[in-house]
Amino acid sequence: MPGFSIISFAATIDPLRLANQLSGQNLYQWHFYGPEDQTVMCSTGMQFQPTRMMHDIDGIDRMLVVGGIGARQESGEALNQWLQALTRQGVSLGATSTGALVLAQAGILNDKTCTVHWEERDHLIEAFPELNVSEELYEIDGNLMTCSGGLSGLDMILQLITLRHGESLAHQVAEHCIHPNIRPAHDKQRMKLQLRQHGSHPRLTQALELMREHVQQVLSCDDICDRIGLSTRQLERLFRQHLNTSPTAYYMSLRLEFARQQLKNTRSPIQKIAQNAGFSSTSYFSRCYKKQFGLTPREARTGVHRVIELGETK
Repeated sequence: MPGFSIISFAATIDPLRLANQLSGQNLYQWHFYGPEDQTVMCSTGMQFQPTRMMHDIDGIDRMLVVGGIGARQESGEALNQWLQALTRQGVSLGATSTGALVLAQAGILNDKTCTVHWEERDHLIEAFPELNVSEELYEIDGNLMTCSGGLSGLDMILQLITLRHGESLAHQVAEHCIHPNIRPAHDKQRMKLQLRQHGSHPRLTQALELMREHVQQVLSCDDICDRIGLSTRQLERLFRQHLNTSPTAYYMSLRLEFARQQLKNTRSPIQKIAQNAGFSSTSYFSRCYKKQFGLTPREARTGVHRVIELGETK
């Protein structure tokens, strides 16, 4: 797809090349397609020429949609019908990154479990509420395979190699990719807080995880302290020492960032977003939001929608 992620693309293709090389067999062949048979520009600005026209689908057993920037735009009826025709002919379909949005528009994901990049999950659920969208790193559901993008495509393809040709070959491919651990599907998409906070104090990590898990049902500072076994003064000292802020200020910024993502990725009413972020008052939410980001939620949403219409958002 136009604006596709180059890292998602490489993570799904190169393991297949290595499987051929290491096995000494021609296990996999691949071709590149582009909507309307046109040259496709990826997210880094490089252009790729399709190696096959869309009418030429002889010998294809699996089609993978590589998404990225601009996936929220309408795919077009021609592409939808082409994907539907592939399904009717028994071709297995898949998607990486935001490619799941393309499959959803074509009705391919109905009655299947899928996953998508964590930034796009709320949008996919809101746009297609009938879908079963997981938070998994990747999903293989019958003849459908989807992954969250980035290097998760490597793990998904390694799992495919395992299923078809055994663990030994998959591990050899992983080793050549300098990928020492093939991640299971249930691994988290997002980095652990301990790593994001550079391995900070374990009690601080516990407090941060509690805040992240309780964005809507906001915990008091005393509640957090009780759960992790610290006094209020000890907790405040940890936050100052490691994050140079207070627990209250950090918690507020976390809730406002959650709201910002909701404004960007959904069309939920602002009042509902305020409630989802733990604010009982929409006016107070708006004041806090403007103080944090320099514009009101309404102004932020207007700007976001303008970007979406121009096709410049991920």
